[in-house]
Amino acid sequence: MPVPMSRRFPPWIIIAVAAVTAAAFGVYVGQRDPGTQDGADGSALLAVSLPDASGKQQSLGQWKGKVLVVNFWATWCGPCREEMPEFVRAQTEFGGRGLQFVGIAVDQQDKVLQFVEEIGLNYPALIGGYGAMELSRTFGNKLMALPFTVIVDRSGRVVHTQLGPLRAEKLRSIVTQLL
Repeated sequence: MPVPMSRRFPPWIIIAVAAVTAAAFGVYVGQRDPGTQDGADGSALLAVSLPDASGKQQSLGQWKGKVLVVNFWATWCGPCREEMPEFVRAQTEFGGRGLQFVGIAVDQQDKVLQFVEEIGLNYPALIGGYGAMELSRTFGNKLMALPFTVIVDRSGRVVHTQLGPLRAEKLRSIVTQLL
């Protein structure tokens, strides 16, 4: 007589394997089908105005004419935290040539302020709260997951969207072609 599955493995292992499998599938689908075609109009993103970490309203339109990398992130998101030091390096290296990073935090202001100081963030961190997830969805984040990055060229067209971490090599390849 076969042994029931629950007796071979504790229930928490079965649940953990199912969760990891679902998450991996979600990232795979999200990266295969970002939902926003290259060349899409980025004007909706440039029209966004959110408070920065100090509470001052900032319009993304102020960076029109620059290569704009908008990263949706949160302090509690491990992959977000891992990719941000590369964004800081790229902002330092390419900022003078017209590159502008902007982080939109799906988080609380006090937590963002603490994290900004902790890593020495050298680009604006805007506070989008959970409403920012809906904005990210309009640019292809169908899974409403983080991190999610949108790159807009100097003419205001979306040239790349990325669900999941944007690796340094890919970021540099895209940015250097646009600058």
